[in-house]
Amino acid sequence: MSADFLLTPSQFTAFLGAAILVALAPGPDNLMVLSLGMARGRKAGVAFGLGCALGCLNHTLLAAIGVSALIAASPIAFNALRIIGGAYLVWLGVQALRNARPVGTPAAQVAREPAGRLFAKGLVANAINPKVILFFLAFLPQFVDGARGGAAWQILQLGLVFTLASVLVFGAIGWFAGGIGERLARRPAIGLWLDRSAGAVFVALGVRLLVAR
Repeated sequence: MSADFLLTPSQFTAFLGAAILVALAPGPDNLMVLSLGMARGRKAGVAFGLGCALGCLNHTLLAAIGVSALIAASPIAFNALRIIGGAYLVWLGVQALRNARPVGTPAAQVAREPAGRLFAKGLVANAINPKVILFFLAFLPQFVDGARGGAAWQILQLGLVFTLASVLVFGAIGWFAGGIGERLARRPAIGLWLDRSAGAVFVALGVRLLVAR
């Protein structure tokens, strides 16, 4: 890669600040990380949060090569992805509701997912969200310096910076939410309702995506 196509220090600094603010703003991803962390604990919250953050790499690559623009321009492709993404979130929510258990339930009766599986679910949930596709198409080009050329390379670098910011923010949200949830979950009834609340959040976000236009 030519040095001319590398982000300038001012580009990097301005975009990193904007990316952190965007990642902190209330939205589907950090809401899912928050609810899951409170319901399942720090390990689960951080694993799912890192999956959501690294899902941004998919949108970065698609934006850099122009595939995202093609998807956004095709109502059929966009709606198909919207339906798949919404159905997936609803499925995650239903599974969480079905597996909700009070704290203290014997381990054999509780289907707790390993961190790797939660990471994969977060990765998929972000990667197939068409609204994130539109966000990347609208947000990243604003920080591209067209006069310097190499727009695709600049978008790729900006996407990597955004992913890094998301890793830091979502990881922190999962960690702190998990700590709060672990304290609250010491009371069995609260632990049960935390699980149910997390499931309801996923279902609500999935339905919202399904009915969105």
